[in-house]
Amino acid sequence: MSAAGIRVAVAVEARKAIASRVMASTTVLLVVGVGVLALGMLLAAASGDEQVLAKLGPLAGVPGWAGLVGIVLQITAAAGVLAFGVALSWTFGREFADGTVAALFALPVSRPAIALGKLVVYLAWSVAVAVALTGVVAIVGFAMGFGATDAAGVGALARIPVLVVLSALIAVPAGWVATIGRGLLPGIAATVGIIVVAQVSAIADVGAWVPFVAPALWAIAPDAVPAAALLVVPTVPLAFGALCAFAWSRLQLDR
Repeated sequence: MSAAGIRVAVAVEARKAIASRVMASTTVLLVVGVGVLALGMLLAAASGDEQVLAKLGPLAGVPGWAGLVGIVLQITAAAGVLAFGVALSWTFGREFADGTVAALFALPVSRPAIALGKLVVYLAWSVAVAVALTGVVAIVGFAMGFGATDAAGVGALARIPVLVVLSALIAVPAGWVATIGRGLLPGIAATVGIIVVAQVSAIADVGAWVPFVAPALWAIAPDAVPAAALLVVPTVPLAFGALCAFAWSRLQLDR
């Protein structure tokens, strides 16, 4: 596996991602969907909708940018991992679903390089999604008449792209499961499993040190999560990224 091979794989996988309806629709649903949901909840709360106020809890009485960012973080914490897991499942499972995996064995680029190329493109896409979502939230805030914010507001707004990227990192196991399961559905099932583990860990009050939970807890309540806990999060993509590359190196046509 050479650097040149990885560069070729990145270029090819980038073209696939750009042409993919799955990636495009996932981007729109996550970026525009979160913005629309946040705007809808803000308007409903402003109108005194009791059901929405009950769902928002403490955020119901938070005005301006802080309230908007809080709502966006809550939505993104739940929807982000699912969206990224679906995207990864497609990225690593499409050749199996399309029946084109056999063609990979005839390519001059090694299969581990292809797997790493997929991960590089996926991570670059997640950064683009993070920037786009932050921009949409800023547009919603100005449209609501919140005006310029202070340093604290900017800091809160900055948690959105960080949460998005961290959510993308903890979804990487879906790519490995999609590979060993040879299809999209196993990867999506793994994504649901990650969400369940996160929910159970949060309820058990041990989530601060669980990498699948720490990003969401930190984004919603930064003071409740030690900074060291976030340093554990990159171990997930590193470990499962290596497993993806290894699994692709061991691919067989008859299995």
